[in-house]
Amino acid sequence: MPKILILYYSRTGNTEKMAKAVAEGAKTVQGTEVELTYHATPEQLKEFDAIIVGTPTYHHDTTVDIKMLFEEAAVKGINLKGKVGAAFGSYGWSGEAPRLVLEILKNKFEMEVTEPPLLIRYTPDEAGLEKCREFGRRIAERLVKT
Repeated sequence: MPKILILYYSRTGNTEKMAKAVAEGAKTVQGTEVELTYHATPEQLKEFDAIIVGTPTYHHDTTVDIKMLFEEAAVKGINLKGKVGAAFGSYGWSGEAPRLVLEILKNKFEMEVTEPPLLIRYTPDEAGLEKCREFGRRIAERLVKT
């Protein structure tokens, strides 16, 4: 059974709302296992078939926690090649953090990324949350079909 990790960081709660909605959508696809968390070790990343990262954009960048996780995974030689990667996040004015995460997943870890990332400005409304559910569902369906 394909396993999906939804890993997120949220300071204001906006990205957390998005993460929960992405998980809801992924869980609608039978034959997948979904784990939603705000912390993972580099070694745990290997256990999943898809890694979906939720990160807000602060000062035109992703958060230190997310950066450190992937730096440590790279140093330890964690192999994520061929796994599915995706990113989402909330932002106030620029929104580049999810794109930066996708670049790391694609270029450093050779993951099969879902582009573009899902971006929502400020707090997600119901329409935004529905986009998050659809995003999670699409990624889960991609795993079940392969």
